[in-house]
Amino acid sequence: MAPFGEVLTAMVTPMRPDGAVDYEKAKRLAQYLVDHGSDGLVVAGTTGESPTLTADEKVALFEAVAEAVAGRAKVIAGTGSYDTRESIELTRRAERTGVDGVMLVVPYYNRPPQEGLYRHFKAVAEATHLAVMLYNVPSRTGRNLEPETVARLAELPNVVALKEAAGDMEQVTRIRRAVPDGFTIYSGEDSLTLPMLTLGAAGVVSVASHLIGDDIKAMIRAHREGDLAKAAELHQRMLPVFKAMFVTTNPIPVKWAMSLIGMEMGPPRLPLVEPSAAEKARIEAALREYGLLSAG
Repeated sequence: MAPFGEVLTAMVTPMRPDGAVDYEKAKRLAQYLVDHGSDGLVVAGTTGESPTLTADEKVALFEAVAEAVAGRAKVIAGTGSYDTRESIELTRRAERTGVDGVMLVVPYYNRPPQEGLYRHFKAVAEATHLAVMLYNVPSRTGRNLEPETVARLAELPNVVALKEAAGDMEQVTRIRRAVPDGFTIYSGEDSLTLPMLTLGAAGVVSVASHLIGDDIKAMIRAHREGDLAKAAELHQRMLPVFKAMFVTTNPIPVKWAMSLIGMEMGPPRLPLVEPSAAEKARIEAALREYGLLSAG
């Protein structure tokens, strides 16, 4: 059984018009997501605008979301950064908030070698009793977490999962071959969830689940139950929504999309900005085609 469930939503961070975090709205969003297909919530990840959140804001979000969904869903705190000491400190603070695990992104910008990545993740994992999900996203970090390094880290007792967003299906296969059966791989890209399920992934850390979480859950369930035709049909139907969420830098599109369905999440923080007129039109068209917006 996947340690955090099958559908994990990488939650946006609701903001007030003045740019302050709206913690009450974060609680309501968390409850909504759990009501609509999410088994777990990743808080203060990239989709949650982690680079522009302070440590205190992140801890307050961990507390708010853990309280809002206590016992109903797993809460995974985004505590990774490019600084091992800072990551350890935030992870220890997160442990006191009642979350179920932490997600540790590959250190970005400083681009450590594989041995540095191993020692970084090992140091953070050994500083906490929480379950650890690694997060590999080379397009943002500038460094790929190689399958051999994942396998070394999977030997640590609380390193239990990987969010894999390299977009390389051969690498997914190599990781699955290298790690123990009990180690869980999650797709880090909505559009690659179904292909990755066929290669041994257990679920997805999703952006589109803000909008279509029930259908993503249904696709994974269909695949698990052997109804591959239904899974493929759902994947094909959802693909335009998946792609619309990345017409520009995440989480710009999903925040705008949420406002279109009546769930205003506020503006992104600079240096992120709202979508262009053309991007808004593409997002709206995808949602309308899917039936998420009225025809009027």
